[in-house]
Amino acid sequence: MQGDIDVEPGAVGLCPDRLERIDGWMRRLVADGKLAGLSVMLSRGGKIPFFRAHGHADIAREKPFAPDTIARIYSMTKPLTSVAVMMLYEEGRFQLDDPIARFLPDFAEMRVLTGGNRVKFESEPALRPITIRDLLTHTSGLTYGFMEATLVDALYRQNGVDFGEAQTDDLATVVARLARQPLLAQPGAEWNYSVATDLLGHLVAVISGQDFGDFLRGRVIGPLGMVDTDFHVPADKLPRFAANYSLFRDRSLKLYDDAVDTRFAQPPAIASGGGGLVSTASDYMRFCRFILGRGALDGVRLLGRKTVDLMLATHLTGDLAAMGQPRFSESAYTGIGFGLGFSVMLDPARAQIVGTPGEVAWGGLASTAFWIDPAEDLAVVLLAQLIPSSALPIRRELRVLSYAALVD
Repeated sequence: MQGDIDVEPGAVGLCPDRLERIDGWMRRLVADGKLAGLSVMLSRGGKIPFFRAHGHADIAREKPFAPDTIARIYSMTKPLTSVAVMMLYEEGRFQLDDPIARFLPDFAEMRVLTGGNRVKFESEPALRPITIRDLLTHTSGLTYGFMEATLVDALYRQNGVDFGEAQTDDLATVVARLARQPLLAQPGAEWNYSVATDLLGHLVAVISGQDFGDFLRGRVIGPLGMVDTDFHVPADKLPRFAANYSLFRDRSLKLYDDAVDTRFAQPPAIASGGGGLVSTASDYMRFCRFILGRGALDGVRLLGRKTVDLMLATHLTGDLAAMGQPRFSESAYTGIGFGLGFSVMLDPARAQIVGTPGEVAWGGLASTAFWIDPAEDLAVVLLAQLIPSSALPIRRELRVLSYAALVD
């Protein structure tokens, strides 16, 4: 199924025949039973030369995956939360090196795990405070409970530090629990994918005096014209919501979350800045074009161009492989840095994938992804609904197919 396009590929330096390879790849993924359905949207020069959807959004109800299908974007929420933070930065509310304890006193005396077990762990004082920049770059020493790789991860699970779909407590309550857990590493020392962006959502609420979900809708989502993006799916839009699937060991698709009987049919207890949004390909492309516009879209400016440049620059001393442990994230580690809310391509040869130094990207748990390449004036959005995102190498495959179509 083709979505609306507004330019022929050749007019924006893309080979039509090579671009059609993406369509064939999408069809094969569905025909081979690897994905229920998916959509891909590509923008270059502010125009849309490719927008296709194939397969099913809901297998049981035989509902097609359409260009306007609404999907769970999970961690693709993080860049929007980071924009909200940087809007407050531009208002002079804080500096990036400010300790978060300035606004959240519970984080004033953090400790770092050194050993022990769940019953009694050993720790030492943090050498310096966690800063706002640490949260934006995932160098705060926080982690995710679902990693199941360290004692700190286990303590998160044991003590209810979870900002996910099943949470029934409010944001402030879960953040207070988080402040009582030891850090995985000294602030600034390591890159560890974490709940940091959920904590940033709470920070936005505290600094602005407004509920985080309301702030994001009113100050970011609404002004950008992202009409189908929210923390839940209203009843009138539920027919467009996709089911979510998981890939079992026998390579079969199993229902993970229904398209109708779903938590997303109701507003959540927590507006998760780290992973709570649903969206469409068209909506998320508007966000990508806003970044390509260096803070402005269709005459609406949310950030200054220098602020966006700062966000897209890597803030690490090395790549993720040099600063982080080989744990789950929505990115490869080698040749990839991290900015203020995005991964940043440092060296395509070291990353072993075609691309451009300076492009930024991220993905979501259900195999969604985007990347933005300012040098090529290019953005690509991929939506699917398959957990986990590591099940298939579709992100890397789509990158190759997309870049191979560039001829000018």
